[in-house]
Amino acid sequence: MEEVLIGRQKEQNCLAEYINSGRSEFVVVYGRRRVGKTFLVRNAIADKACFKITGMENVGQEEQLTNFYLSLRKVYNGAERSTGWLEAFDQLERYLETITTECKILFFDELPWLATAKSDFLSAFEHFWNHWASARRDIKLIACGSAASWMLDNLINNHGGLHNRVTHQMLIEPFTLGECREYFQRHGFGYSDREVADYYMVFGGVPYYLSLMDKKESVAQNVDRLIFSPVGELREEKNNLFRSLFKHSEDYVKIIEALSAKGKGLTRSELVETTKLHNNARLTSMIAELESCHFIRSYQPFDGKKRSTTYQLIDPFLHFCHHVQEKRNFQDENFWSHSQNTPLYHSWSGLAFEILCLNHVQKIKEALKIGGVQTSVYCWRTPASAENGAQIDMVIDRADRCINICEMKFSRGEYSMTKAEREKIERRVDSFISYTGTKSSIRVTLITNSGLKANANSNIIQNHISLEELF
Repeated sequence: MEEVLIGRQKEQNCLAEYINSGRSEFVVVYGRRRVGKTFLVRNAIADKACFKITGMENVGQEEQLTNFYLSLRKVYNGAERSTGWLEAFDQLERYLETITTECKILFFDELPWLATAKSDFLSAFEHFWNHWASARRDIKLIACGSAASWMLDNLINNHGGLHNRVTHQMLIEPFTLGECREYFQRHGFGYSDREVADYYMVFGGVPYYLSLMDKKESVAQNVDRLIFSPVGELREEKNNLFRSLFKHSEDYVKIIEALSAKGKGLTRSELVETTKLHNNARLTSMIAELESCHFIRSYQPFDGKKRSTTYQLIDPFLHFCHHVQEKRNFQDENFWSHSQNTPLYHSWSGLAFEILCLNHVQKIKEALKIGGVQTSVYCWRTPASAENGAQIDMVIDRADRCINICEMKFSRGEYSMTKAEREKIERRVDSFISYTGTKSSIRVTLITNSGLKANANSNIIQNHISLEELF
């Protein structure tokens, strides 16, 4: 089946602009594993690249240099084997000087793999760009990689020879709900919006995971085949994901597991206490990298104090792995199909739907007709010292002096609000006003996946947003 590029219109336009800019460009494309970086770039440059190379995983410098030689030999008859990277890039320069086209595109895919331990790759790469390519007007160097920490440290935030040399950086994010639906429609799945949401709550918007779906199976059957089968293609994905992205990945996993266990998030001090990691610059760097890959988000609570900044897991797949896959205490290849009406499913689905909503805040704002209004979005909770604790899933604090206090409810059928739930919301609103001292107008907003059944208790809701409005 021929793959068609879905979405990514902004990214496609940017790449086209950079390629036609009339000056040399150094473009860094990064993002989590299997998010579609390579597919996007290849689609943008088509067959226009003068030179393409893909780094090899877990091999030494000699093998990488052979890889470079074989890649160069495909386009340059004068290519010779090199003993080091400086010589290899010199050959690349000599080849490019023979080309008369106005635009010379170079695509280095999985660039971090080329930079093997104790190799001179990075220094030779710096020299190639600083002393040759950047002085010209026709070189379009596109560097792509999944190892987020390497890409950030060595290219984007480099403090050495490549400091401020990157002309553009592009973070490739997972698909939205709407883009997932477009994929399923393009490939004839026939899934309803509810089924697309069920898919997203497990896998998120990673294009590669979409490509593994079988349209002959339900969402639950696909989950069983991919995750719970002994030979499931995504059975070990969580571990592989972190190993591919980060050095010393076990510390990143500690952060993710701590945040997953506390769905509403943790402050930095709470994170340190829970993970036992050192409260130092490395922790700051790890948090920033996890946020840059959209595994987590940070927000400052209503008080605006930096020390109160809270970190929250927003990756659906990691949430599913922690709360479902790793909690399974017996072998069952049809585990997810058998779990659809169990307490495990209901406890997982509530927070999974909240994560879905957190990843579609702009759609929520559009549904509220405040897409152009400046806002701050956060979760709120009473201080630890409060006698009666209260927590609000999502607060949208608006510049027009209104605050949407959002409740997100996942249910099998239409959500019917009980008297107890109404009273709970009223207490939360009262606590929020009391502790924050806000003078803004409060609007209680309900977001549901299956609609709202009107009754005497639902009158407390000023705004109702349906699942369809999140697409």
